[in-house]
Amino acid sequence: MPIPILKTRSRHWLALVIVSMILGQAYAQEHRYLYAAVPGVRNYLQHGGIGIVIFDMDNGYKFVKRIPTWPVDPGKPVENVKGIAADAKTGRLYVTTINRLAAFDLDTDKKLWDQTFEGGCDRLAISPDGKTIYLPSLEGPFWNVVDASNGKLITRIQTNSGAHNTIYAEDGSRVYLGGLHYNYLLVADPSTNKVVEKVGPFADVVRPFTVDGSNSRCYVNVNGLLGFEIGDIKTGKELYKVTVQGFQTGPVKRHGCPSHGIALSPDEKEIWLSDGPNNYVHVFDNTVMPPKQIADIKTTDMPGWIFMTTDGKYVIPSSGDVIDRKTRKIAYTLHDETGAQVQSEKTVEIDFHGGKPVANNDQFGIGQKRQSGQ
Repeated sequence: MPIPILKTRSRHWLALVIVSMILGQAYAQEHRYLYAAVPGVRNYLQHGGIGIVIFDMDNGYKFVKRIPTWPVDPGKPVENVKGIAADAKTGRLYVTTINRLAAFDLDTDKKLWDQTFEGGCDRLAISPDGKTIYLPSLEGPFWNVVDASNGKLITRIQTNSGAHNTIYAEDGSRVYLGGLHYNYLLVADPSTNKVVEKVGPFADVVRPFTVDGSNSRCYVNVNGLLGFEIGDIKTGKELYKVTVQGFQTGPVKRHGCPSHGIALSPDEKEIWLSDGPNNYVHVFDNTVMPPKQIADIKTTDMPGWIFMTTDGKYVIPSSGDVIDRKTRKIAYTLHDETGAQVQSEKTVEIDFHGGKPVANNDQFGIGQKRQSGQ
């Protein structure tokens, strides 16, 4: 039977139907976005202003929109953003400043609640079930345990360690507490909200750190070291000290720490490390012990944090450079709606499907292997 020849109007109608189907399918597919909270480098407005800036990871990291956060009162300093976390299951994004913790709805971008806490706030972590937040006081003596649904205080963990950085293990079994005044990494049991272990001592106080997916090893920046140290979480002992080769340490713009930023690739085969004195990131082969330095990449500004995308294809230091992990080249640079290069030490990836959040990662570059050992 011969195929009928469509009239012009019918052809146009069919084309519109096909286009609509394609757009509908595209909308239903997963799409990835990078959320960067600013000012995410101290309170420096020149690196992206104020708010939560969203970038399209599937379209060359182009600027998408800005979510308003807090107004700036005339004559008062801007509040530094201190941390960011997300939970796709509950559809929420959490941001801390030196004074407050706030929750945002990922569907509407609306602020749901905003709470202040005694002692201020620092870099938070959220439980895998999205119910509980471990919130450090601002370099203070305790962590607050907070109900993520409403921001209400549940309890407090006194450590007297200079509360600063927090990682909630992805299996929910423990919470890692890094303090600016202590050369051990503390481990809390979230079922009791008590410190039950510690790893170290390290050569100096714990700065940024990350952990592997099996809760076997931690990778720790410390003051005075252009490099990192590795601890055995199961025994509590330090294993290795790894120093960057071929580069001299020296003064840095901020943090007072030569290497302030470290991340594991999801497959845990590589470690990416910040180098503040030289504006570099260094790559280490983590399949050998101690890890071996294998690449050095120049950044456009000081890297004060290292972020890894969920798929492990890109590494984003806080300088705003998006580095292709395979080629070791800067593939993109983050820019906001004004053209300013966005720099932030507080970023998280959130993936959407059909316009709804379905997955997210962590700001700390945590390893994703679940088996024991390396």
